Amino acid sequence: MTSTPLPIAREWAGHAKGSRGYRRLLAALACAGVATFAQLYSTQALLPRISADLHVDAAQAALTVSLATLGLAVAVLPWSFVADRIGRVPAMTAGVTAATVLGLLAPFSPSIVVLLTLRCLEGAALGAVPALAVAYLNEEIHRANAAVAAGTYVAGTTIGGLLGRLVAGPLSDVWGWRAAIFAVAVLGAVAAAAFVALAPTQKGFVPVRKRPGHAERGTLSEAFRLLGAQLRSPRLLALYLQAFTLMGGFVAVYNFLGYRLEKAPFLLPAAITSLLFLAYLSGTASSGYAARLSERFGRRTVMVSSMLLMAAGVLLTALESLPAILLGLIALTAGFFAAHGLGSGWTGALAATGKAQAASLYNLGYYAGSSLIGWLGGLVYQSFGWAPLAAGIAVLAVLTAAIAAVVHSSQPAR
Repeated sequence: MTSTPLPIAREWAGHAKGSRGYRRLLAALACAGVATFAQLYSTQALLPRISADLHVDAAQAALTVSLATLGLAVAVLPWSFVADRIGRVPAMTAGVTAATVLGLLAPFSPSIVVLLTLRCLEGAALGAVPALAVAYLNEEIHRANAAVAAGTYVAGTTIGGLLGRLVAGPLSDVWGWRAAIFAVAVLGAVAAAAFVALAPTQKGFVPVRKRPGHAERGTLSEAFRLLGAQLRSPRLLALYLQAFTLMGGFVAVYNFLGYRLEKAPFLLPAAITSLLFLAYLSGTASSGYAARLSERFGRRTVMVSSMLLMAAGVLLTALESLPAILLGLIALTAGFFAAHGLGSGWTGALAATGKAQAASLYNLGYYAGSSLIGWLGGLVYQSFGWAPLAAGIAVLAVLTAAIAAVVHSSQPAR
């Protein structure tokens, strides 16, 4: 009597574009993006109000953004190792839940020190989503559609950032900055619940302890081995540098442009300056469009062009003309999110192993840039004015574009 061999289980190929699982996954990550980025940057439209109420200067007020992103930057690597053991979705769920609780407490801070502490902890909790979203996409979406899916996810994060700022800015003029932050935290709670309800069951994830040949994964030595593999790749290092410089410059512009426009000769109220964040819609469009263009012209070409567009946009904001500033802000935002969407997606594609760690290193650079350059930009603005700040950001973008053009030129795009 012969026995029938057991069928060999097929490797999970991922949800195909247009399938129900594909749509649910992107919708879930869009909700996670709202829960994360609405809360992360909720104070950015309120910085002049926080300065006045708590009697601190622009650079100190900007720490409510910088320390939140610093907490996120520090947390992305730990979140990646936690997710390797418990899964991407459970880790992201834990992160957005903790962040929502902290976000609801922040408006009741009695002092700037307490506010900054809660914002830093909130950022650390929010780190679960950007640390894991791209790895989750690469595991659950068909490889042929991964770049477009990553671009769509980044487009969704712009909606989250935009909503947080648009809700907070007008409310601060009516009820003050504390009520505005609380309203954004409630929005984050609703979005977090939608993420939990929509996220499809993971099929491409395998816990590290069950992966063949990786019995010792999860140890400290294995953690360093995974990180070392990413840090030895010049192409990945170029992407991490890109994340640092572009995000830093981008956040510096949005942190301090409101201060400039509330002074002469513009004298705009907070409810109007918060509408500047509508420029984020150009990033929503450009991140998805850049992903489609990359399939035709290559990621390198489109990414470098996007950085040059960002540089041109920030230079326009140095002019003493409100229409020129608005046009420059739109170009800056479109260029930034196009480059970021391609860079974050390319990070996952280039990493042969340790995709979550590769994505976390990208996010470490991204949010470290937000924290450091976003804060230093305030010192430059206070000491020298807007034009030197804009010129410095443009130089960073051009140098980063040159590095990307050289490092990626001799390698086939993946």
